Amino acid sequence: MFNNIPPITKNIIIINIVVYLVSNFLYTDLYNLLSAYYPFSPNFHSWQVITHMFMHAKLGKGTGIMHIIFNMFTLYSFGPILEQTLGEKKYLILYFLSGLGAFFLFNLWNFVEIQQMVSDLEHLGLNPAEIFTKANNNYTGSLEISANTNEGVELSQNLYNALKSPMLGASGAIFGVVAAFTTLYPDTKLMIMFIPIPIKAKYIMPVVIIVSIALGVTGNVGGVAHLAHVGGALVGFLLASNWRKHLYRFN
Repeated sequence: MFNNIPPITKNIIIINIVVYLVSNFLYTDLYNLLSAYYPFSPNFHSWQVITHMFMHAKLGKGTGIMHIIFNMFTLYSFGPILEQTLGEKKYLILYFLSGLGAFFLFNLWNFVEIQQMVSDLEHLGLNPAEIFTKANNNYTGSLEISANTNEGVELSQNLYNALKSPMLGASGAIFGVVAAFTTLYPDTKLMIMFIPIPIKAKYIMPVVIIVSIALGVTGNVGGVAHLAHVGGALVGFLLASNWRKHLYRFN
C-alpha cells in the first residue's frame, strides 16, 4: 500500500517519521533547534520556519504520538489525489507555502499579544528585556525576576511562556492540502468521526475554519495552534482557487 503513494507525499511522510524517531530516541535537543519559536524570541532561528513542519509532539507528552499519526494519516488521505491532480511541483509549493502561511498568521497574532504584554510590563515600571534574557534555552542564571506584584509576576510568567513555547507540527501545511482538496473537489462526500452520514467537503471546511478562528482568538485550547491551521488553510484555498482556472494544464 505504501508503495502506491506518489513520491512527494510518500517522502514527506517518511521524513516526518524519521525526524520523529530521531528527535525522540536519539537527539531530543532537536525539539529546541527545529521547532518554531516566536521570531523575536532568543530561541528563534531562521531555519525553524521550515523545520517546524517536520516536528511533532513528544512521545508521552500532550497529544503524544497521536499528533504525528493523525497528521500523517490526513496527508495520506488527501495528499495523493492533489499530487496527481496538480503535479509534483505545484503540490510541493502548496504544501510548503501553506506551512509558511500557518507560521505567519500564528506569529502575527503572537506579535499582537506579546507586544501588549511588553507594554503592560513597561507601564508597571518593569524591564521586559529581563524576561527575554531568562527565556533563552541556553540561559543558566537565576530565574528570579524584579516584579513584586501579582500583576507583574503574572505578566512576566505569561511573556516567559510565550517566548519559550514553540509551534511544531505539519498541521498548517496539511490544512492547506485539505483546503485545496475542498476547493478543487467541493462536492466530494467525506466521513467525519462521530457523524454517521457523509458530508460534502464544501460544508465541512468552513465550519472547521470558523471554529479554529474562534478558538485561536480566545486562546489556544489544549496547546493547539488553531490560527496556524487557519493560515495554512487560507493559503491552500487561495492557491487552489487560482490553479483551478487552469487545471487542464496539469492533466
